[in-house]
Amino acid sequence: MDGSVGEATEKRVDRQGANGGVEVNAPSRTEHDFGGAVTVPGGALWGAQTQRAIEIFTISELRLPRSYLHTLGALKRAAARTNAELGLLEPALADAIVAAASEVADGQLDDQFPVDVFQTGSGTNTNMNANEVIANRANQLVGSPLGARSPVHPNDHVNLGQSSNDVTPTVIHAVAQTALVHRLEPALHRLARELREVAARTDTVVKTGRTHLQDAVPIRLGQEFLGHAGQIERGVQRVRCARTGLAEVALGGTAVGTGINTHPRFAAGVLTTLAAELGIELRETDNHFQAQNAIDAVVFISGALQTVAVSLLKIANDIRWMNSGPRAGLGEIEIPGLSMGSSIMPGKTNPIVAEAVCQVAAKVIGNDATITVAGGHGNFEITVMSPVVAHCLLESIELLAGAATVFAEHCVSGIRATHAGPAAVERGLMMATALAPRVGYDRAAEIAATARESGRTVREVAREQTDLPEDELTRLLDPRRMTGSN
Repeated sequence: MDGSVGEATEKRVDRQGANGGVEVNAPSRTEHDFGGAVTVPGGALWGAQTQRAIEIFTISELRLPRSYLHTLGALKRAAARTNAELGLLEPALADAIVAAASEVADGQLDDQFPVDVFQTGSGTNTNMNANEVIANRANQLVGSPLGARSPVHPNDHVNLGQSSNDVTPTVIHAVAQTALVHRLEPALHRLARELREVAARTDTVVKTGRTHLQDAVPIRLGQEFLGHAGQIERGVQRVRCARTGLAEVALGGTAVGTGINTHPRFAAGVLTTLAAELGIELRETDNHFQAQNAIDAVVFISGALQTVAVSLLKIANDIRWMNSGPRAGLGEIEIPGLSMGSSIMPGKTNPIVAEAVCQVAAKVIGNDATITVAGGHGNFEITVMSPVVAHCLLESIELLAGAATVFAEHCVSGIRATHAGPAAVERGLMMATALAPRVGYDRAAEIAATARESGRTVREVAREQTDLPEDELTRLLDPRRMTGSN
């Protein structure tokens, strides 16, 4: 049999509805591309170009996330429908492509995408992986053998009106938006609600404030958690602001932004369909050259994600500090003891969820550094680090969503105040701050210094060294009054 069609068709694999791996017992087949003959596993739906990428890029075990592949499949499906509507693709071919692309979009063919994340910087290998898988599967559905490249061709039909250079950034924007809207933002909202609930139930608990890890004037525990909730709420606002830039996409620019080999109405048709399906906003850019030679919108959203990560790091560390002890630390709050914390010290429990959140924050900050470097490699008309950008961005979104959910459910929701915070307030030397308006800064500092040296309280020293009436002293040194009305 002609090798261009496939040398091993005696065992044709029917993959309709399948979700398993490549048929290991199927004889290999030979396909041809611009570089010559390539041996492809007999049961694989991918073709020659994908096989070349598999053999070249043996760098890691990292693969693009399934959500990316599913969105890529959805885009190919919308492209086939649009090209058919525009009269550029025969209806029968379009129907076969739509059916095959739907299997990709629905996750039925995830095992057919083996290409490493570290590949061609434009994502061409994964785009061709999709084109070949969809073409082969479409040909199967109409009765042609694997590797036939007819009647459905991966480039001429599946990739019609497209280039990896506009498809890859479009998919990145679309899948990131989807994950932000449907995963991260709801998770952050939940965490903010839990933090506000902690703030409400601890609002009467007065404790010692701390600056530079040193005692400061009193603050309510609820005010601290109100601050934490405010960080997350503003983090959501920052993400939403940055997310708007992802609605503008590169599709329609093809190779370098000029739109060569695509219909002028192609992008609008595809994006309308895809946006409705994903529940997000997508529109063709009015400046294709910036959309394809830079990833500024992705760098911007990554910066917002890093800010959220920094907020989580700060909040988780505050909780770890306040929970420290229980006997020799601050011990101002108790968090749920979820498991034994030591393999050698019986009865020890650790702030394990907060520690996990800190690790997530560190990873997201690292991902942002990768994306930032990648953003500076938009050489002339293309960014050449798109696959690793996609991996890092989607990983950051998923990690933050997961961490926020676990943090809210298994840590923050169970926080309870102890008596340690209020018990330490009266001994706080910065209580003297409230005396400064009446006795002056220098005199108040002397009172604080004397209290520190003698081991007495500020109240005791002030009663001895000032002529303030007892009722005024009581009013001035009322810890609750010092925390204001917020």
